Amino acid sequence: MHLEELRALPARHARPDSRADPGRPALGFGLTLEPSAVAELLQAGPGDAPRAAGGGVPSGIAVSDAPAALLDAVVRLLRLLDEPRDRAVPAPLVKREILWRLITGEQVTAVRRLGLADSGLSHVSRAVRRIREHYAEPFRVEDVARLAGVSVSAFYRNFQAVTAMSPIRFQKRIRLQETRLLLATHPGDVTGVGRRVGYDNPSQFSREYRRQFGAPPSRVAAHLRSTVRTPAGVLT
Repeated sequence: MHLEELRALPARHARPDSRADPGRPALGFGLTLEPSAVAELLQAGPGDAPRAAGGGVPSGIAVSDAPAALLDAVVRLLRLLDEPRDRAVPAPLVKREILWRLITGEQVTAVRRLGLADSGLSHVSRAVRRIREHYAEPFRVEDVARLAGVSVSAFYRNFQAVTAMSPIRFQKRIRLQETRLLLATHPGDVTGVGRRVGYDNPSQFSREYRRQFGAPPSRVAAHLRSTVRTPAGVLT
C-alpha cells in the first residue's frame, strides 16, 4: 500500500472506557502486507525466527495487543503523512520495520505463512531479492527458473502467487519506483536516469513511467527543477 492510500478511520464501536468523542476520536490504521516483501524479509532474517505458540493452521483473522516497538513504528509512519517531501525514503524503511515487528511478534505464524505459504516457494523469495538487487539488468525468466531448480511454468505460477504479478512486471515496478527517487536528485538528466534504471529506449521509459504514475518523467523533472533549490553550502 502506498503511503498516500493510508486512511485513519473512526472506530464504529469504541469501548465505553475509550473516552472517544468528536474532539478525540478513536482511530484505526490499516496496512496491506505484500507477500513479496514478507518473503524478502524472511530470507534476510535469521532462519530460526520464532513461531507462535499453539501450532495448527493460523486463523484468517487474529487479534493481539500491539507491542510498544510496533506502535512506535506505526506512529512514525503516520507522521510522514504531514511531510510529503520526506515520504519517498523514510516511509518504505518504516514499513519494512513494521513488517519485521510483525514477523518477530505474536502473529509470526500467520505473517510467515503469508510470505512463504510452503517451503516450495522459497525459490520465489530468492528471485525477488535478486530482481531487487539487480533491477537495472535484463534477465530471462527461463534462466532464473533453471537456477531455482523448477520448471518455467511452476516458477511463473509461484511467483504470481507470492507477488501478484509476473517477474517482468515486478522488475518494471522496481525500476519505476527507483526512478522517482533518482529524479528527485537528478531532475536535469531524465535520459540518464532512464538508462541508469535499465531503459535504453527513452520513449519506452517515458511511456511506462506515465502509465504507472500518470505523467511523463520529463514533466516531473521540470516541476522538481522549478520547485527544489539547492541549500546554501551544499556542493553538487
